[in-house]
Amino acid sequence: MEENTVNAVETTEKTAKADKVEKKAAKKDKKPSFFHGLKKEYKKIVFADKETVAKQTVAVLFMSIAIGVMIAVLDFVMKFGLSFIL
Repeated sequence: MEENTVNAVETTEKTAKADKVEKKAAKKDKKPSFFHGLKKEYKKIVFADKETVAKQTVAVLFMSIAIGVMIAVLDFVMKFGLSFIL
């Protein structure tokens, strides 16, 4: 009788361990929620410091003005050139 009790206890312990392993595997297979994944990805973002943002803003403004001036000059040249033809 004592052997049966010991075997039953061992079997119960093995079953409990197997259940824990299955639960862990099920958790790994479970898809994470959208917001959990979004939060993880948001933590990976590296924001620029103020100095870098200021430099890039100045560069964008300068290039916008330079391209605007080039377009204005080309427009003036084309108008002037076409006035002779037409």
